[in-house]
Amino acid sequence: MEKLIDLPKILDKRGNLTFLENLNQIPFEIKRVYWTYDVPGGETRGGHAFHTQQEIIIALSGSFDVVIKDKQGDTRLYHLNRSYKGLYLPVMTWRHLENFSTNSLSLHICSGDFLETDYIRDFDAFKSLSK
Repeated sequence: MEKLIDLPKILDKRGNLTFLENLNQIPFEIKRVYWTYDVPGGETRGGHAFHTQQEIIIALSGSFDVVIKDKQGDTRLYHLNRSYKGLYLPVMTWRHLENFSTNSLSLHICSGDFLETDYIRDFDAFKSLSK
């Protein structure tokens, strides 16, 4: 199940610092990192699950919501707005991102390389696979 992860936060009067390291704060080996930015108002991103990839999503700047939907259609919402909090998503987690603030920046840390075949982009197919 998805969960929020507290990342290390080093407080300093000159500015704070947060970091992450493979297999310390991240429960998998990092294979791919990407980020989403300049999302127009009202747009959503995501709308899929992965067969095999795990992911952590961090709001590096601004804020946005991550909406998780289970196979029964029940939803859970995570409002990300702190660069020292990550949302861990295990394999087979349906999600989309919405409600992006101006200048928001979402960082995605993944356990696998990009493979289109790893994406499940149809919710009905997701429901049948996750039984």
